[in-house]
Amino acid sequence: MSKHDLDKYDQAILKTLERNGRITVTELAERVGLSKTPCQIRMKRLESRGFIRGYAAVMDYGLLDTNHIAFVQVKLTDTRAVALRAFNEAVADVTEIEECHMMAAGFDYILKVRTKDIASYRTVLGETISELPYVASTSTFVCMEAVKEHGQVFD
Repeated sequence: MSKHDLDKYDQAILKTLERNGRITVTELAERVGLSKTPCQIRMKRLESRGFIRGYAAVMDYGLLDTNHIAFVQVKLTDTRAVALRAFNEAVADVTEIEECHMMAAGFDYILKVRTKDIASYRTVLGETISELPYVASTSTFVCMEAVKEHGQVFD
C-alpha cells in the first residue's frame, strides 16, 4: 500500500490522529464520517502497513523547564558512509537533540536541540555536540518563539 492508495477516509484518519493520538475511535469515526467498526478496521490497516508508527504524548516544555530551542547546522570533516554512520549513532544517544536531519546544503546536518536555557545549551554545544564524531563546525540559530510544533499551533 502506498500513499496513492489512501482514500479520503484514510487521509482524514491520519490527519486527525496526527493532531490528537488519544482521540476515541467513536469520536474519530464521527469526525471522518464513518461508523466505528469501519474506522477501527482502517486504523488497524494503517498501523499494520506502517502509515501509523506509534502514538506519542505532546509535552508542555515550559512546565518541564526545557523551553529553550536552538537549531544547529553541523558540518562534518568527512561524509563517507562510515563517518555518517558514526555521527548518526552518536546523535541517538544525546537526549537534548530532539531531531536530527541530514541535509542537501552547504552543511551536512541540522539538529533541533532543546535545553533549559542558553547557558545549558552552551554546555551541550561545547561538551557534547562539538565532540560528536567528525564534527568540523557548527552554527547555531536560537528560536525566539515556537509558533507551530508537532502539528500544534500556539497562540
